[in-house]
Amino acid sequence: MNQVFTVTGMTCGHCEKAVTRAVQQVDPLARVQIDRLQNRVEVESTQARDALAHAIAEEGYAVAV
Repeated sequence: MNQVFTVTGMTCGHCEKAVTRAVQQVDPLARVQIDRLQNRVEVESTQARDALAHAIAEEGYAVAV
Protein backbone atom coordinates (compact mmCIF):
# COMPACT_ATOMS: atom_id res chain seq x y z
CA MET A 1 0.00 0.00 0.00
CA ASN A 2 1.35 3.42 -0.94
CA GLN A 3 1.01 6.14 1.68
CA VAL A 4 2.05 9.79 1.58
CA PHE A 5 2.90 11.85 4.66
CA THR A 6 3.66 15.52 5.07
CA VAL A 7 6.70 15.64 7.34
CA THR A 8 8.20 18.92 8.48
CA GLY A 9 11.57 19.49 10.09
CA MET A 10 13.72 17.57 7.62
CA THR A 11 16.62 19.84 6.71
CA CYS A 12 19.39 17.55 5.48
CA GLY A 13 20.38 14.13 4.23
CA HIS A 14 20.82 12.93 7.80
CA CYS A 15 17.17 13.78 8.46
CA GLU A 16 16.13 11.75 5.42
CA LYS A 17 18.14 8.77 6.66
CA ALA A 18 16.61 9.08 10.14
CA VAL A 19 13.08 9.07 8.71
CA THR A 20 13.87 6.13 6.42
CA ARG A 21 15.42 4.18 9.28
CA ALA A 22 12.39 4.88 11.52
CA VAL A 23 9.98 3.60 8.87
CA GLN A 24 12.10 0.52 8.20
CA GLN A 25 12.17 -0.35 11.89
CA VAL A 26 8.40 -0.78 11.63
CA ASP A 27 8.60 -2.51 8.24
CA PRO A 28 12.07 -3.64 7.10
CA LEU A 29 10.72 -4.18 3.56
CA ALA A 30 9.23 -0.69 3.25
CA ARG A 31 10.25 1.45 0.30
CA VAL A 32 10.71 5.09 1.26
CA GLN A 33 10.99 8.07 -1.08
CA ILE A 34 11.58 11.50 0.38
CA ASP A 35 11.24 14.93 -1.18
CA ARG A 36 12.64 17.12 1.59
CA LEU A 37 11.89 20.39 -0.24
CA GLN A 38 8.20 19.46 -0.53
CA ASN A 39 8.04 17.96 3.01
CA ARG A 40 6.82 14.77 1.37
CA VAL A 41 7.51 11.22 2.48
CA GLU A 42 6.08 8.44 0.35
CA VAL A 43 6.07 4.97 1.89
CA GLU A 44 5.21 1.69 0.25
CA SER A 45 4.39 -0.65 3.14
CA THR A 46 1.83 -3.12 4.40
CA GLN A 47 1.98 -1.62 7.89
CA ALA A 48 -0.72 0.62 9.37
CA ARG A 49 -0.50 4.31 8.57
CA ASP A 50 -0.63 5.24 12.26
CA ALA A 51 2.33 2.98 13.09
CA LEU A 52 4.44 4.54 10.35
CA ALA A 53 3.49 8.09 11.34
CA HIS A 54 4.26 7.33 14.99
CA ALA A 55 7.72 5.99 14.09
CA ILE A 56 8.52 9.18 12.15
CA ALA A 57 7.21 11.39 14.97
CA GLU A 58 9.35 9.46 17.48
CA GLU A 59 12.39 10.66 15.51
CA GLY A 60 11.32 14.24 16.28
CA TYR A 61 9.61 15.24 13.04
CA ALA A 62 6.12 16.70 12.76
CA VAL A 63 3.82 14.43 10.74
CA ALA A 64 0.51 15.48 9.21
CA VAL A 65 -1.58 12.38 8.61
